[in-house]
Amino acid sequence: MFAPFGLPHPSRRTLSSAGFVVVVTAALLLATPAPRAAATRDEVRALWVTRASLTSPRSVHTVVQMARASGFNTLLVQVRGRGDAYFESALEPRADLLTGQPASFDPLATLITQAQGEGLRVHAWVNVNLISSAADLPASRDHLIYRHPEWLMLPRPLAYALSRIDVRSPEYLGRLTRWTRAADDVEGLFISPIHPGAADHLVRVVDDLARRYALDGVHVDYIRYPGAEFDFSRLALQAFRQDLDAAMTPEERRRFDPGNMTALLAATDTYSERWAGFRRSRLNSLVLRLRTAVKARRPDALFSAAVYPEPAEAMGRKFQDWPLWLEKRWIDVVCPMAYTPDATVFASQIATVRQAAGNQPVWAGIGAYRLSPAQTVQNIETARRLGASGIVLFSYDSLAPRGLDYLASISRAAFSP
Repeated sequence: MFAPFGLPHPSRRTLSSAGFVVVVTAALLLATPAPRAAATRDEVRALWVTRASLTSPRSVHTVVQMARASGFNTLLVQVRGRGDAYFESALEPRADLLTGQPASFDPLATLITQAQGEGLRVHAWVNVNLISSAADLPASRDHLIYRHPEWLMLPRPLAYALSRIDVRSPEYLGRLTRWTRAADDVEGLFISPIHPGAADHLVRVVDDLARRYALDGVHVDYIRYPGAEFDFSRLALQAFRQDLDAAMTPEERRRFDPGNMTALLAATDTYSERWAGFRRSRLNSLVLRLRTAVKARRPDALFSAAVYPEPAEAMGRKFQDWPLWLEKRWIDVVCPMAYTPDATVFASQIATVRQAAGNQPVWAGIGAYRLSPAQTVQNIETARRLGASGIVLFSYDSLAPRGLDYLASISRAAFSP
């Protein structure tokens, strides 16, 4: 486990060592066989539906019908997968996977109409900072990686070398893409919340969704940094240097020259805790702005976030301060991605999040793609006993190929009276 870079605010809902032991002990007990935990009438039973199932009218129809037949009541539908649109958008390019479909086909609008007819709630699932695969770059030249490569996060190992290359040069994007492909733990290319233009664009995308579609909620994912070694782009480092300026002595201002890349990198080492806090604060600001946009358009829509279940890892490595988001009520629901196949670890993770969330809802994210139906049902019942108000299975796309019987078996065991 990774420790956070900085100490939490004293008022933060964090777990002391003793408290963590209590939570884990409770989780271990709850992970043992116990009487079936009953669902409440208002329980959220959701599926994460990836963009792969939004590529045709037929696939959209199948999603709705299988969800309804299997007892689910909520769909979290991935309408922005990699900086693209599975809905009508003037801000981002139509998704490559929709090539061949008529321009009149709007996956989100089609799904909302059919889902509402079946009594299902629909939340638009938006991947925020992750905007491109490194293996297959977007076809459209209107994509952000081509229009605004200066907004992309850079890892520290490339920071100095790429600072000497014109950001508009194909070499800049090429070197970042090749480095990312070779990295084992980086999912793709990420846009930086530190750049004002990038943050403004993300807010406009979410505002546009909330304005034009009758959504029950907006669900944000990949609202994080890829790791602690990001964002070392020149613009991000200069923004940090400006943030430091008032606290510096004249000698420090000369030493950490904002025009010198080596000096900018040195500042992040000298002020390492403040550098971590700076990156975290810019992401916090984006969360608040996204929530504000959603609520201004649809006050009753839920604003939820998929998060790393371990607070120390989330805050320390991903700068994803979801305990603060809950404390400030910037999110309405937290969805921990507790995808472990280990039932004991799952119980521990959900118990930790449940305690941190206080009286706010927790929808337990279950990695059903890694589990048998019986294991999935066990995790659903564990989440209920621990006080989760809903569950979300990842993912419809991984479960549907196993057939309706697979989903139906979960439904019979977990959702039937």
